[in-house]
Amino acid sequence: QVQLVESGGGLVQAGGSLRLSCAASGRTFSNYAMGWFRQAPGKERDFVARINWSGGSTYYADSVKGRFTISRDNAKNTIYLQMNSLKPEDTAVYYCNAGGSTYSSYPGDYWGQGTQVTVSS
Repeated sequence: QVQLVESGGGLVQAGGSLRLSCAASGRTFSNYAMGWFRQAPGKERDFVARINWSGGSTYYADSVKGRFTISRDNAKNTIYLQMNSLKPEDTAVYYCNAGGSTYSSYPGDYWGQGTQVTVSS
């Protein structure tokens, strides 16, 4: 029931910032916990951040805590990932995900197509 489309990826220098967006289709967007995962070449797809249906509860991977902020705008059917103090190890394809548990690193059933984030040193 959910289709997800990411945008906002690109090239950025270490220490810089980038904001990713994920636009969701359908009228049930607000009923899903939403999150971000990332996958570097040759590596597993890893949890980054997740936000509950109301936007009042968030959960972050330790590697991004204090640097990344997840938010959502249910009126626009969109979630965001504000990425600050970017590091080269943040380089990956970032995927939007829907349907997971708010405080879990396990993904839900719905994925976007991914957007590339490259951080140069």
